[in-house]
Amino acid sequence: MDRLLLSRIDEGLDSSDVAALCFLCSDNVNRKRLEGIKDAKKLFLRLEEKGLLENNVFLSQLLHTLRRTDLLDLLVTDGRQLEETDSSPVLSNYRVMLYRIYDNMTQENFDKMKFLLHDKLPRRQIELSNTALDVFVEMEKLGLMSNTNVDELLGVLQDLDWELALMVQKYKDATQPLVHAHVSMDNQQVNNDTLPQRPSRHISETQLSFGEVNVYSDAQQNIRSLSLSDPAEYYPMVHDPRGLCVIINNEKFIGYDLKNRKGTQEDEKALRALFTRLGFTVNVHKDLTGKKILHEIMNISRRDFRNDDALVICVLSHGEMGCVFGTDEKQVMLRDLTFPFTSDRAPTLAGKPKLFFIQACQGGNYQAGALRFPPMPKREETERETRLEEDAGPVLGETVPSHADFLLGMATVQEFRSFRHTTTGSIYIQELCRQLTMSAERDEPDDILSVLTRVNREVSRGDYLNRKQMPEPKYTLTKKLVLKFISADRNQH
Repeated sequence: MDRLLLSRIDEGLDSSDVAALCFLCSDNVNRKRLEGIKDAKKLFLRLEEKGLLENNVFLSQLLHTLRRTDLLDLLVTDGRQLEETDSSPVLSNYRVMLYRIYDNMTQENFDKMKFLLHDKLPRRQIELSNTALDVFVEMEKLGLMSNTNVDELLGVLQDLDWELALMVQKYKDATQPLVHAHVSMDNQQVNNDTLPQRPSRHISETQLSFGEVNVYSDAQQNIRSLSLSDPAEYYPMVHDPRGLCVIINNEKFIGYDLKNRKGTQEDEKALRALFTRLGFTVNVHKDLTGKKILHEIMNISRRDFRNDDALVICVLSHGEMGCVFGTDEKQVMLRDLTFPFTSDRAPTLAGKPKLFFIQACQGGNYQAGALRFPPMPKREETERETRLEEDAGPVLGETVPSHADFLLGMATVQEFRSFRHTTTGSIYIQELCRQLTMSAERDEPDDILSVLTRVNREVSRGDYLNRKQMPEPKYTLTKKLVLKFISADRNQH
């Protein structure tokens, strides 16, 4: 990052700001490496060592947490767009929660907190603690508090200020395990009282915006009976419409941690055009909270699929490993997206392909590249990478049900980020649409697993912010699935 810009930001920060920044960074930089730092320039050097200033996302999160909009404006006017990722924020929710408690605590409550902790913390450490952040550090050193255990802090704050205690309670509630969607025989409902922890987020994806798609004539004979008519080898695709395609597109997020996903409109547009041509009824749902996503999934699962050949669900959002995020930053586990459509819960879908395409990060890590022999020539990515963002998140356990006929197309492998271009859409979705379009136009049968293999190859060849992205399909398909465009006549109606 530009050193002149960092110097200007440093000039706008006082010693208390620097101490707060060091506290917020203590999950990302070894605490010993942060000791003795009195000015932001030294902190920036530590962050550079960790690769956290390769773009301005992490720094913007720090300044946003400190509510320093004046310094954030410097990043915006720097002439570069913020590069993000669809994953959990690099800055931990735990640190942000503690900072907000410190920022809203009165001196009177601070003195009371030290008094209440007097028998649990060494007297000398209590006396040396000048701020609530100092007290939190001492509590962590003694094991009284961690990102998975905030009970001690909650108990103390309940005696001081219910608003501060509520901040901790909300964080604690968000870290509870997600209760599986409960489905009963008489009425299917989602038990969504508690949702798991919200991890950090990012956003990266890029390339290939899909505009208008040409309509082809009947002479191309896209729907073929030939070998595709063998029910033992191929899934039948004979109904018109073929089935339902649902696109859940989360662009605008209402919390503190997740940024809006610029460019996702291009993904929605590409998917809508593609699956309309493939003969599906396309329904788009924009900006759904976690609870509304689950509610919509349950509504879809109640559909009578007897006149459908397949189901397609596309989710475009931020994510972490094993989950995607609603616009309220609540997690929705991937297993809860697929669970309602297993054969015993959606019997009219039994034996039919169920396709899920997930554009979201699956962790906070970056994938590095490895040279092959001979080395590949470097692509021209400079202009495009200035608009890259990421979409990350955690996948806990197996995400594809053991039941048959599912395909889960992930933008990235577990624990890593995916990338989205802020004007042309995500790398994965745009390449997926391009490859499915080419496949649908071919005369010969081209099954979807071959298509996804080509998507893997093309996406993995690119360099995004000097990083790599590797998509990952998971499937329990029992037959070949071939998607062809329907006739031009049908598209014109």
